[in-house]
Amino acid sequence: MSLDFFQNWLQSLGLDPAATSLTTQVFIVVLAVLAVNLTLGIVFGQLLKHARQTNLVWDDAALEALGRPLRLLVWLLGLAFAADMVGAHTDAPIFEAVDPIRKTGVIALMAWMITRLIRNTERSLVAHREQSGKPTDQATVSAVAKLLRLSVIITAVLIAMQTLGFSVSGVLAFGGIGGIAVGFAAKDLLANFFGAMMIYFDRPFIVGEWICSPDKEIEGTVEEIGWRLTRIRRFDKRPIYVPNAIFTQIAVENPSRMTHRRILTTIGIRYDDLDAMQAITDDVRQMLIDHPDIDSDQTLIVHFDAFSASSLDFFVYTFTHTTQWVKFDEIKQDVLLRIAHIIESHGAQIAFPTRTLHLPDGISIHGAQDLVSASTPAQT
Repeated sequence: MSLDFFQNWLQSLGLDPAATSLTTQVFIVVLAVLAVNLTLGIVFGQLLKHARQTNLVWDDAALEALGRPLRLLVWLLGLAFAADMVGAHTDAPIFEAVDPIRKTGVIALMAWMITRLIRNTERSLVAHREQSGKPTDQATVSAVAKLLRLSVIITAVLIAMQTLGFSVSGVLAFGGIGGIAVGFAAKDLLANFFGAMMIYFDRPFIVGEWICSPDKEIEGTVEEIGWRLTRIRRFDKRPIYVPNAIFTQIAVENPSRMTHRRILTTIGIRYDDLDAMQAITDDVRQMLIDHPDIDSDQTLIVHFDAFSASSLDFFVYTFTHTTQWVKFDEIKQDVLLRIAHIIESHGAQIAFPTRTLHLPDGISIHGAQDLVSASTPAQT
């Protein structure tokens, strides 16, 4: 369709030449905006396809962040330009809002673009390091990304208010007074926020670690560290939502950062096997030294420990190389079975609770022989 035909069609609708010319100009602007958006969509699609084939972190994040905001920016500037063209031929007060809307829109789109870039960079960085097998502190990365996004949003709001004619210094002064009131009203919320900051900076634990507290009934795997709550998944799969302020008031154990796991157990043999105690403890100690899953460089103790009511007790104190729970239990089972075989090889037995009854001379129990005979298996 040629422009002359378009103008003639508009004039046939009853528009005067000036209105026809203005409408034609607006049509050209809108058509140009459509063409630019279509071109941007094709270009960004090709660039993104190429970027996904590379191992770089930043190109994917940047292209995905720029795409939609940039296309909306073209629409904003194009429509604002068309509105200015129309406003130049009319005194309607509504067109006075075009410039503030354009400036505020540009600020909002730039802030949206930067926050998208931060979010995409966070995701791409974590995914790239996980694929390469490098350790990633997701809690710290998430905290830094949240702080950056919050800073961008606050800065954008202040710039937009300044653009719209508001006094930023007055807003900040009012915010300072209001902040005191809000602080008293939301002290728990602020306590949780600063608790989250302490977790991010001190890093007593990160996402994916197993933690527990001797002060509270808290134990499980950390799934998420938020600004107000930390979500922990118990071993029975129930979630616990703990306010972050709690972690500033309690002791937290982090078993995930153990270097070894400890085997500490006490085993008792019969009093009749006292002569075999030294040989048993020596063999158990040597077995632990030779065991491939026991770290003999750590403290290793196997000693006769106590005269108990029904047994002679010796204790075993040693450490495994592994810190994995399931693997540790397998090693502990193997160690205990080997100890049982050592005790048996020396003709001794593991003790169980017994009681010896001493009767004065001359006192007998009627039927005792029958009880003994009944408890003895019949010989065939």
